[in-house]
Amino acid sequence: MPSQTILNYENIDFELPYAVIQQPPYLLSGIGLAIGVLCGLTFAKLIENRLEAWKQDRLPLLPLGNAETSVAFAGTLIGITLFIGGALQVFGFAAGAALLVSMLLSLLTGGALWVQLERLMQQVEEGRFKAVDFDNFDQFF
Repeated sequence: MPSQTILNYENIDFELPYAVIQQPPYLLSGIGLAIGVLCGLTFAKLIENRLEAWKQDRLPLLPLGNAETSVAFAGTLIGITLFIGGALQVFGFAAGAALLVSMLLSLLTGGALWVQLERLMQQVEEGRFKAVDFDNFDQFF
């Protein structure tokens, strides 16, 4: 008779490798959004106050980059970087890549916004600023 081998699996431990899945960084994205909104509102109010002071007392609008305006603008960029970076991580991007991409996006967009704002303020000071009529699209084309 052939010998039969009985396999007993009760005492064998299987260690299967598994990936550690972390919770998505909703908190990082929420904190970034809060920082971005608060610093953005502060920046907008500082620009509004500067325009009012120019309108009433003809105080200079430029240079735009004084300490309080620069800190508010930098806070806005940091907040938006954290918000976009957290949002990209929620969709599966690695933390380093997500923060790098979001930093590049916010710096490029923020830099373009800063240059445009300085140009507009220079036009206002020189009296060359014209109101934009969004109802008439012929002026854009």
